[in-house]
Amino acid sequence: MHPAIPISLLFVGCCSNVIFLELLVSQVPGCGSLVTMCQFLFITVEGFIFTTKFGSKKPVIPISYYLYMVAMFFVVQVINNIVFNFNIAMPLHMIFRSGTLAATMILGIFILKRQYKLSKYISVALITLGIIICTISSASQVESHPSKTGNLANDYFMWLIGIALLVFALFMSSLMGIFQEKTYKQFGKHPKEALFYNHALPLPMFLILSNNIYDSFQNFNQSESYKIPVLGSGIPILWAYLICYCLTQYLCISSVFVLTTELTSLKVTLIVTLRKFTSILISIWYFNNPFTIYHWVGSLLVFIGTLIFTELINIDSLLPISTSKKEV
Repeated sequence: MHPAIPISLLFVGCCSNVIFLELLVSQVPGCGSLVTMCQFLFITVEGFIFTTKFGSKKPVIPISYYLYMVAMFFVVQVINNIVFNFNIAMPLHMIFRSGTLAATMILGIFILKRQYKLSKYISVALITLGIIICTISSASQVESHPSKTGNLANDYFMWLIGIALLVFALFMSSLMGIFQEKTYKQFGKHPKEALFYNHALPLPMFLILSNNIYDSFQNFNQSESYKIPVLGSGIPILWAYLICYCLTQYLCISSVFVLTTELTSLKVTLIVTLRKFTSILISIWYFNNPFTIYHWVGSLLVFIGTLIFTELINIDSLLPISTSKKEV
């Protein structure tokens, strides 16, 4: 498959997915576990039918490799959805996750022993600085977050925990990308198979989150009803949002899994970073999220850093020439 196809599907699926996720967490900030479980269940059912042919097709990549992927993937997905319960706003969430580019480079240096051109380090420095500015600017918005308790000290403490969780998920996501890249080099490209096992194997882990899932389930049932014209009846509006979220998330994440088989982990991270920047703009416009001048400066730094990394802005001629043959 030409990379342009999954890239296009990724932008369509992920950008629309952000809208439905924000609609959910704005009304029930703690619904991340339920949302993640439904997403995993949807992709598992689809994969069981179409990928494993009702379990008759055996995996090409050994299950032991998938268990490593699953552990990292489950943690990343759960953390990225539960942080909204820690006073993390959606724009900050998306800007912060753009730091995966920097995390991937850092891990690439230490794990894969890669070296990069000076321009790459500059681009990552700009992205990191932009995220720091946005993070500091977003601290003042804790008081208006839907999950606030009214106790200012406690709300800011929860916000700091949310930031720490995002940092952890950031490096875990990059580590997973590198592990996937090395696995595909050894066993070949099997994106559909990887998508299925990465969602099917973690399902029993949601038992740990059963209490939180049940509470969110009750909140969803009590939301206002949305009438479906074709059926002449209605369903709670939050369940309608969740269905749309699962469909768009499937389109989004399946495109990412295809790209991991076609491109290096760093290039995939770059594409996802650009998608996140687009999602930020959509979130600001559609939901009227507060966005100060400092947020714009931080976002601009992230965007410029990304353009330098892709060499759409070429600054190599202005920098000292390196003779390293291992640079990428």
